[in-house]
Amino acid sequence: MPKFPDGAATPASIVDALKAVAGNPPRARASFAKGRCVRGTYAPSDQAQEITKSRSFTRPSRVLARFSMGGGDPNVADTNGLVLRGFSFRLGDDSHRSDILTESAPVHFARTLDQMLAFLKARIPGPDGNVNVAKVKAFSAANPETLRQASYIATRPLPGSFAGTAYWGVHAFPATNSKGETRFIKFRVVPAGGEITLTEEEAKAKSADFLHEDLVHRIASGGVRFNVMALLGRPGDPTMDVTIRWPDEDKRDAVRLGSIVITGVEADDACDASIFNPANLAEGIGHPPDEIFAARRAAYAISLAKRR
Repeated sequence: MPKFPDGAATPASIVDALKAVAGNPPRARASFAKGRCVRGTYAPSDQAQEITKSRSFTRPSRVLARFSMGGGDPNVADTNGLVLRGFSFRLGDDSHRSDILTESAPVHFARTLDQMLAFLKARIPGPDGNVNVAKVKAFSAANPETLRQASYIATRPLPGSFAGTAYWGVHAFPATNSKGETRFIKFRVVPAGGEITLTEEEAKAKSADFLHEDLVHRIASGGVRFNVMALLGRPGDPTMDVTIRWPDEDKRDAVRLGSIVITGVEADDACDASIFNPANLAEGIGHPPDEIFAARRAAYAISLAKRR
């Protein structure tokens, strides 16, 4: 098991722990290691400017995006029902660029950086290659909020397509419109054709890469379209704790900011040469105030340097 220095967690120690949990595969992302790079277009709705003045959301643009499987294992099976699915996308141009990172659960698995490091350290395999189940149970009992993400995933059917999965940005983003009005929003990316799921029996017949194969097929037939929604915050909503949802979040008023249509598959190098950096947000969408977001900004750059 790797040694971690005593003291407060850092973005670098988080990256090291994420990679250790996955067995330190070489040149792989620390998280969402398995994925497929794609391209497309974004078209704003007439309502987008009511929520944000960000040109990356109020003007049409090309899109670079990546669908992925959660965790640091680049060989994880697409039939694994215990990991997240991810969708990262880049809107706008070089002057007004926004990178939005979303995943198939509405909450993160840790509230603070120290808690995130402790969560990961409990799950690093020992010298025998096995995880200490007793240690994980003890940590979970002492930190029940860290089970919310896994509990959400466990209650959902297995995703049957990247194109038929709903994705959340788990952070609360301050959005400012052209009138200077600011309110918190959460991003939710919804498949235009509805969600596609599998039963356990159906999943048994699928290959380890079926999501990626399905994605290529659907892109070729023009069937990958998403609505980018802004869930509207209210006074008193929790904006600092990414392990809890807003009250009645699923019934919230939401505004469609625009639509993304995925039109082609890109070479992985197009996504791997840089990062989808959550710090890249065009004026009109501010940085969320929570501790996890602040650390993510640094962690993604550290992970890229290690891949290289």
